[in-house]
Amino acid sequence: MKSRSKAELALAGVTVIWGSTFVLVKSALEDISTYLFLTLRFAVAALALFAIYRTAIRRKGIFPGIAAGCLLFTAYAFQTLGLKLTSPSKSAFLTGLSIPMVPLASSLVYRVRPRLPEVIGIVVASFGMALMTLPSGRFEISHGDFLSFLCAVVFALHIVVISHYSQGGAFQTLAVMQVATAAILGFGSVLIAEPAKIQMNVQVAAAVLITGLLATALAFTTMAWAQQYTTATRSALIFSLEPVVAWLTSWVMTGETLPLRGQAGAALILAGVLMVELRFGGNATNKAEAAS
Repeated sequence: MKSRSKAELALAGVTVIWGSTFVLVKSALEDISTYLFLTLRFAVAALALFAIYRTAIRRKGIFPGIAAGCLLFTAYAFQTLGLKLTSPSKSAFLTGLSIPMVPLASSLVYRVRPRLPEVIGIVVASFGMALMTLPSGRFEISHGDFLSFLCAVVFALHIVVISHYSQGGAFQTLAVMQVATAAILGFGSVLIAEPAKIQMNVQVAAAVLITGLLATALAFTTMAWAQQYTTATRSALIFSLEPVVAWLTSWVMTGETLPLRGQAGAALILAGVLMVELRFGGNATNKAEAAS
């Protein structure tokens, strides 16, 4: 129980990091092409993690790490391509669909069934995300929306894969290999996907270093460690807090306001998380669920 609580608190910290860097990245992308930024971000993270964990890399975690890295970069690629062809609000919502997809993917791939309280929390948080990110009115599906939906599918698979393979205890190898793989794939994409553009300044350098060291190296290492002690479903539910953190950061830094509909959505996301964490804490670990 104590390990699970620490792990889920760590995942909440990861969510805070991801949500709070959104404004920084958005500003930096005005001066650097998207794939080049992703490549530099993953390269910085890979170098930092290799320097820290080079003696802890084990053979058994190499292939799972490569698989996770392929999923990770593919998800970012779909997200980036989709964002160019649809609105940010629809992209955020469709990407957030990875949250309800996680328990489905866990059930189909690894036969791990989520508990009923977790399912209820996922439904409540997903409805809150819809209120927070989708504009009112008719919802139509475009090509960009479809790419964003594929991003959600791949992100869900990434969470499930990390949750499954982190049980072996080789989280250092998993963290290093997935980030290094994403960096290599990013370099290839820079060569073939779009012309590399960069206007180096303090803002771009800060964005690369902060996202590389905190939002990538620290975040994905923490994720690989923490998911040994909690379920993929509960991890996804915690990650649903990201748009709430992103808005709070934007409000503090830029004064962006959230309409009443969005505030209700944020409240529902928080309610979905707290519903599971406070009322249904139990002994829900990955190992416990797998044995049930």
